[in-house]
Amino acid sequence: MDKKEAVKLIQDLSNVRGISGFEDEVTSLFKQEVAGSGEIAEDHMRNVFVKHPFNNGSRPVVELDAHSDEVGFMIRAIKPNGQMMFVNVGGWATVTIPAQKVKIRNKKGQWVSGIVSSTPPHFMTAEERTRLPKTTELSIDVGASNAQEIRDVYEIEVGAPVVPDVTCEYNEQTGLFLGKAFDNRIGTALLASTMKDMAAEKLGVDVIAGLSSQEEVGDRGAEVVVRKIKPDLAIVFEGAPADDTVMPDYLIQSGLRKGPMLRDFDSTIVTNPHFQKFALDIAAEKQIPVQRSVRTGGGQDGAIINRYNGAPTIVISVPVRYAHTPYCFIAYEDYESALQLAKEILRQLNAEVLAKF
Repeated sequence: MDKKEAVKLIQDLSNVRGISGFEDEVTSLFKQEVAGSGEIAEDHMRNVFVKHPFNNGSRPVVELDAHSDEVGFMIRAIKPNGQMMFVNVGGWATVTIPAQKVKIRNKKGQWVSGIVSSTPPHFMTAEERTRLPKTTELSIDVGASNAQEIRDVYEIEVGAPVVPDVTCEYNEQTGLFLGKAFDNRIGTALLASTMKDMAAEKLGVDVIAGLSSQEEVGDRGAEVVVRKIKPDLAIVFEGAPADDTVMPDYLIQSGLRKGPMLRDFDSTIVTNPHFQKFALDIAAEKQIPVQRSVRTGGGQDGAIINRYNGAPTIVISVPVRYAHTPYCFIAYEDYESALQLAKEILRQLNAEVLAKF
């Protein structure tokens, strides 16, 4: 995939709206992008499967995974004054939520502009000015004056999905994207790009891509996808939180412009060290910059896949500054390096190599 196409794909995937369970726009764009790259199927959870054209059913199966959902909110209740209570869908730090512009999907499928309301400082008590609000103290405002207006004019109902209202920008000079949802739309872009670029190549393994849903609420889609694919090996594409603005130099393990991050450990997975070494050796051989991380928290689909029959699994992550907030930075060069690494790994995999893991 050339750079112009890749930049457009990343921007488009950032811009589409899809919290957990409402990934329809994401899967539609993904399927358009991978058309011609293999047999495509979608289930009722909005999981999408793409089988490589040269699969023959007699070789080890490699699952390529990314999750399609983003963190957002859902309307919980409509107050008499037209303000709407909401719940978080996925992990948020409350400090990043107030006064943000959002889009709410109404019952017609239209996206309505609103803001997360905040109390003007003029009306705050001294105590309120020095503490963070609780999510239950916040609401979403679309400009309505009463609940009837919400129902009849805006046509918004309880259960409506809500996403940050952000348009992705790309700076050609710096190679940086500024947008929303790079956890995990950058992984989704890598999944699509890998399948497209490898579609004409004959490999030593069968490859099936699984774009899984609902990762941000407990890896739910991955639990379904792994049982359908039944992989012998897996590569997970992620957008991992960058730490280069919050850690001292000696602890930075996912900085921008330093290549994809391959995690050795997080709270959910101990990466297969043999597969990890295989990937790192390829990176060194091909002079692809990579970073390694040992995380004290975190989690991703790889843990679910790894627990299915012990399939060796690695996680290739593009660093995302300010993940799980409305505004995030990623670097094009990190995406490019991640894509190159994934393709080189697939080219060198076969049954004999897998047996060594």
